[in-house]
Amino acid sequence: MPSLSEFFAEYGELLLQGTGETLVMLFVPTLISYVLGIALGVVLYLTAPGSLRPVPALNAVLGWAVNICRSFPFIVLMVSIIPLTRLIMGTGSGILGTIPPLVLSATPFIARMVEQSLAEVPHESVEAVEACGASVPRVVFSALLPEALPSLVRGVAVVLIAVLGYTAIAGAVGAGGLGDIAVRYGYYRYQSDVMIAAVVILVVIVQLIQSACDLLARRVDHRSNS
Repeated sequence: MPSLSEFFAEYGELLLQGTGETLVMLFVPTLISYVLGIALGVVLYLTAPGSLRPVPALNAVLGWAVNICRSFPFIVLMVSIIPLTRLIMGTGSGILGTIPPLVLSATPFIARMVEQSLAEVPHESVEAVEACGASVPRVVFSALLPEALPSLVRGVAVVLIAVLGYTAIAGAVGAGGLGDIAVRYGYYRYQSDVMIAAVVILVVIVQLIQSACDLLARRVDHRSNS
């Protein structure tokens, strides 16, 4: 059993590279997914029956599409859209090859969370802005999204942790990152110390994400600060 210093001398660079790859696979697709997911979530909220601009047919179609995307296990989705991934990214493997399936998995999840967060905004806040003659975009940006911000920030932690789990799955099938290291060294080579180190790093990332989002949510929540 090597000492801690010997372990890091031998595997430190590998784990550092895997951590960097995991963070890229985590934050780049999540950022893209939030741009798409917020827009989709707002549309789902606005077009729902009884909302500001109800369009039941559009809402039903979008809801149906979102539910279908959410129902796919990530590994199945990743494999099934490899031709599309190759068309968009030029490759179906590696870090670039994980971006389309991660975006496709996270976007509908985010859209439903955004829709739910907006639905929880008090009607009085929306009515007050509408009474001033505000347009729908102004209602969204000056009342709905600001009021829902604490809930949205807490949702970021849920999404990031879910996507982190997806990156580990992607790594297990050769996409790189800590998941790849854990499987390649821990499973195939029986080097449990490397696998444990990769798992510990993943746990640390989860804790940092949750703590940072909880802190930010408290800061933006004017109700708890008043």
